[in-house]
Amino acid sequence: MPEIVTITMNPALDIATRADAVVPTDKVRCGPPRYDPGGGGINVARVVRTLGGDALAVFPAGGPAGDALDLLLDRDGVPHHRIPIKGVTRESFTVDERRSGQQYRFVLPGPELSEAERALCLETLARKAVDARFLVASGSLPPGVPADFYQKVADVARERGVHFILDTSGEALKQTKAGIYLLKPSIRELRERTGRDLRDEADQVAAARELIAEGVSRIVVVSLGSQGAILVTDESHEKLVPFDVPVCSAVGAGDSMVGAIALGLTRGMTLRDAVHLGMAAGAATLMTPGTELCRREDVERLYSDWRRRAG
Repeated sequence: MPEIVTITMNPALDIATRADAVVPTDKVRCGPPRYDPGGGGINVARVVRTLGGDALAVFPAGGPAGDALDLLLDRDGVPHHRIPIKGVTRESFTVDERRSGQQYRFVLPGPELSEAERALCLETLARKAVDARFLVASGSLPPGVPADFYQKVADVARERGVHFILDTSGEALKQTKAGIYLLKPSIRELRERTGRDLRDEADQVAAARELIAEGVSRIVVVSLGSQGAILVTDESHEKLVPFDVPVCSAVGAGDSMVGAIALGLTRGMTLRDAVHLGMAAGAATLMTPGTELCRREDVERLYSDWRRRAG
């Protein structure tokens, strides 16, 4: 059984294409589509696999899009366990506009999950996480799932003695109040969580430390986008310099960061090194088009360059 188990409560069949221009009313003629299995935890598992590790992706899915997720994960060699639901899994559509270089992302809400289906998700996680070292929850919650669902996932992780890594936003983040090993909010998500502007590094570190002091998470990694990241523990903090790469698409960059951090920790890396590996994976994903995630050679090159510079 893989050491990393991920849960994706709102998976998606990701469809990406390109068009000369996105305009109203007229038909937008698109190029050949690319299909990928999508959703936070699924992306985390894909990145772990790309980097030579194994992660089990657990997710509820139904309908033709759910069937497509199975086929695409098989194609990519990603171990997975699908929890059947009555609803139809959502699709997400991304269009890169050649004329402007802009990207348009159309994200649907996803199916409603019944109380029985939600309970089955938790029961399945409890079984699948028995031998894991890390349980990773990433992404949004679909309609009908209470905002405190990830707190229940944290409780499952605690009961199984597994480190819980969380990457989510909004009420789902606010309602997860204990039991997280590593939390990776973006600066926007941290602002929403605290209700403050957090305009400078001191404010950002203080906000992360509050979450640690309250017992929400032992470690907080704040993603600052083009400004890098801040690694915060109860004893120290460090501003991490971003990688300078050409940006093609930001889809999945945060998930790639989380996946590589989890993999680095399972391989015995120090926390600092694992977070830098995560930043390399996130930067490498920025370099790929549409819904494609990072390429192993790019991640290894970026990380090796950082190691040389760091001495």
